[in-house]
Amino acid sequence: MLPGAGQLAPVGWPVVEQRALGRSGLVVSRLALGTMTWGRDTDEDEAAMQLTAFVDAGGTLVDTADVYCDGESERTLGHLLTDVVPRADVLVATKAVGRTGPGPMGRGASRGHLMAALDASLERLGLDYVDLWQLHAWDDATPLEETLAACDLAVSSGRARYVGISNFAGWQTAQAATWQRAWPGRTPLVSTQVEYSLLQRGVEREVVPAAEALGLGVLAWSPLGRGILTGKYRHSTPSESRGASQQWQGFIDGLRSSKSDRIVEAVITAAEGLGTSPLAVALAWVRDRPGVVAPIVGARTAQQLQASLDADGVRLPAAIRTALEDVSAPPFSYPERRSER
Repeated sequence: MLPGAGQLAPVGWPVVEQRALGRSGLVVSRLALGTMTWGRDTDEDEAAMQLTAFVDAGGTLVDTADVYCDGESERTLGHLLTDVVPRADVLVATKAVGRTGPGPMGRGASRGHLMAALDASLERLGLDYVDLWQLHAWDDATPLEETLAACDLAVSSGRARYVGISNFAGWQTAQAATWQRAWPGRTPLVSTQVEYSLLQRGVEREVVPAAEALGLGVLAWSPLGRGILTGKYRHSTPSESRGASQQWQGFIDGLRSSKSDRIVEAVITAAEGLGTSPLAVALAWVRDRPGVVAPIVGARTAQQLQASLDADGVRLPAAIRTALEDVSAPPFSYPERRSER
């Protein structure tokens, strides 16, 4: 039983909400720590401060991937779990499918690549198993049954405790989850990790309904709209921001538009009315959406991460939530929403 669920919490236990990940027994913090910049933009000392602050605040779920910074993200996390934070205090999530080697077997969701990628991730992390192993993308070149058999093997061999998917379309999510639940003994998918924010609500059309129907918890990456919802790009592009770098400029600009400008203004107005930050408003909106278990927040510095941790207590009044949903509403039509007769 979790502290607070019918018994007194131990002294020093952080008072934060914990949520079950999908229809499973895996319980995670409602805020996850992303590590995409670790090993490149974020050095190990800064990463150590981030991880310590996150765990001290009651965070447990730390998300990485084999392709983040060419494996340096996993390697950095592994070092920190040896010297800075106990392994038992952290739930480690990583991913595979992306290119990690040359040739046709250097990427994809074949059994050969997936198992090799998982073993390589475990070596970099210095772990015997990961708590959540995720398929980073759909692979048209590999039969789905082969890919999912590799997930079964990862769990049955003890390399992973749970498995999930990432960046799958609605029909892909439904097909994969249904396949795993169709026969006893297969490992059910427990989560789907997708981009989800006030600027990116397309997953509400089919992915989120599929996840809810089939028992998958939603992990929302880039909940701050690639940083745009913080308002820092409102008038110009800060020289130290990702939007000013050649590597990330296209990624940031992909969500910039006249509509996104209106959404940012609405977020800023809400923040001023509540006496909080635009970051807190944007994060609270995603965190409390139906189906969402945890937004994944990444930061280059511990100071940036602290802003997300400080926002955890923000609750949006119904009127503000409705106003934000109205200004950011995605297009719905047939067949997701049939015309009323």
